[in-house]
Amino acid sequence: MFSERRRVFAFWLIVHILVLVAVAWIGAAGAGAAQPPAGVDLSGKPVNPLRAQPGKPVVLIFIRTDCPISNRYAPTIQKLSAAYAGKAAFWLIYPDKAESSAAIERHLHDYNYKIPALHDPQHSLVKLGEVQITPEAAVFDPSGQLVYHGRIDNWYKEFGKALPAPTTHELDDALQAVLKGERPQVASTDAVGCYISDLE
Repeated sequence: MFSERRRVFAFWLIVHILVLVAVAWIGAAGAGAAQPPAGVDLSGKPVNPLRAQPGKPVVLIFIRTDCPISNRYAPTIQKLSAAYAGKAAFWLIYPDKAESSAAIERHLHDYNYKIPALHDPQHSLVKLGEVQITPEAAVFDPSGQLVYHGRIDNWYKEFGKALPAPTTHELDDALQAVLKGERPQVASTDAVGCYISDLE
């Protein structure tokens, strides 16, 4: 009788332990899955740019301090962000893992940027935007769905070879479509610039 009770007790103890382990594992997995893609602001605080201004399209523009094409696009980026002020949320994303906050702040100052900036050392925003180049843009509709990623325009045909002026304006076109509640006619394009993979 006593041994039977011990077997029953041992059985239920094992079941209880297994249930606790399963609950803990599911909770940990769920917590990991719940972490949204985020960059880091210049004070070191995680920020998810897709949730910062609900109800607006979000534009992530990936740049590097040492990429000459990124730097030549600074006036264009500023002009676009000013044109869509109040309508879309623009963010500059710096994917260089080795970049310091001080270097990013200096770059923002040198190029007169007024756009909020995030550091993306883990490349979570790079993956979210499906980008490979700086400069490259990723546009998300108000629901957070990626609707365009690629070049800002066709100013550069290849590295070191620019047109006198761009003849297509893919980022502008994508934003106009999203603000009308439509999907951009062009969902992706190849950008020209500095490869983000070179930073890894």
